Amino acid sequence: MKLYDSLRRELRPFRPQDPPRVTVYGCGPTVYDYAHVGNFRTFLVYDLLHRHLKRRGHHVEFVVNFTDVDDKTIEGAAQAGTSLHDHTAPFVGAFLEDVESLGIAPFSQHPRATAFVPQMVTFIERLVAAGHAYAVPDGSVYYSVPSFAAYGCLAGPRTDGEASRSRVDGEGAPGKRDPRDFALWKAAHPADRRVGAVWESPWGDGRPGWHLECSVMGTTLLGNTIDIHLGGEDLLFPHHDNEIAQSEGATDRPFVRFWLHVKHLKVEGRKMSKSLGNFHTVRELLDQGHEPAALRWVLLSAHYRNELNFTRAGLEEAAAAVQRLLDFRRRVTDLPATGPGSGLAAHAREGAADFGRAMDDDLNVPSAVAVLWTLVRQVNTALDQAPEEASPADRDGVLQALAEIDQTLGVLELALASREVEPDAEDRIRRMVEERNRARAARDFATADRLRDELAALGVRLDDTPTGTRWSRVRAPE
Repeated sequence: MKLYDSLRRELRPFRPQDPPRVTVYGCGPTVYDYAHVGNFRTFLVYDLLHRHLKRRGHHVEFVVNFTDVDDKTIEGAAQAGTSLHDHTAPFVGAFLEDVESLGIAPFSQHPRATAFVPQMVTFIERLVAAGHAYAVPDGSVYYSVPSFAAYGCLAGPRTDGEASRSRVDGEGAPGKRDPRDFALWKAAHPADRRVGAVWESPWGDGRPGWHLECSVMGTTLLGNTIDIHLGGEDLLFPHHDNEIAQSEGATDRPFVRFWLHVKHLKVEGRKMSKSLGNFHTVRELLDQGHEPAALRWVLLSAHYRNELNFTRAGLEEAAAAVQRLLDFRRRVTDLPATGPGSGLAAHAREGAADFGRAMDDDLNVPSAVAVLWTLVRQVNTALDQAPEEASPADRDGVLQALAEIDQTLGVLELALASREVEPDAEDRIRRMVEERNRARAARDFATADRLRDELAALGVRLDDTPTGTRWSRVRAPE
């Protein structure tokens, strides 16, 4: 398996430091509002990596945090007139609901920053003792960027303007030594006290800086050196560069072995923005009737290092792709499979292996999906030409390969779960299709047409082919 490491700017073979254990940290949501589809593009890449590592036999410890104390969460709580906890808790719950809606496999832990403040204080004390941090008169503590010679190693040299883009305050604060220095501990402000975002420390009451939180949660839960760290490309600088400086300054160990960054998402070719009216949350799209599996498919469709253009047309195409897979699975499942064998099981094994190799190549979803469609075409062609040749081993081999592929994609399992209906629904459809076939054979076209109409009302499309009638759903049953 090879992954593109943002630090070394190259594709490198991935091997865990302590196999089969793999430690992974992904920067999670800041829970001041509902997460949008751009956020979930990143979180679905987390899921893709998580699933593929597990499929390859690794024991994965995957931590995704909640940022529940920072400038945005405090501002939101203050505006709502509530406590920090009461403001953020509903958004934590909403995120977990959206995760489940999109079929994201459970991560190992979801730590909240507010639960790790004592460890953060200890971490800062170590940095101060090592000469990497200093307190200023108001009780804030800053990281001394000049003290860390490798600062900026992830993002590369920055201009003065770029260096100032950060979630840090205190420009010109008395005692601050360098404009690049960033806050590890922020002295308490009245707004912090109003919402209950204040903790004790050796430097006075205050709260942790945003950059510090991930360093502490990551090293506390996964160890001083983490195998893989993920996040959106917007976090590369300054957040992840700051994480490296803090963590390595405190531990004197390499912080992360592989850095992965997910490219931004656009909507209809434009940057997503509430002011442009193209800002979409997962729950809004699902409430509009879009299927979770289609949304998952479209958000995974581009390589994670390439920009994804999210469009309504693309969402409709994704729904059609998911339906095509469901129809294929149903066709193979319904095979009589009484023949001597047609070699489909071998094709399926080869297809599943090729899919895995494509995913091993830096999670190359476009190439992996191309392998999947090649397998679908091969099997459909063979069944169109000689369905009677298929054996039980052929049928089971294709279904097993499809299930293996979906262990990584997670699309079919989500589609099947979201379309659950009464247990005998498909049996009822099959009986109606068989009854229509008998009516057609008896030239009772009135009955055949009536059954076609009834099936259409159930969201079922019929295709009369030389090898028999095939049915598929064009929409979920009401």
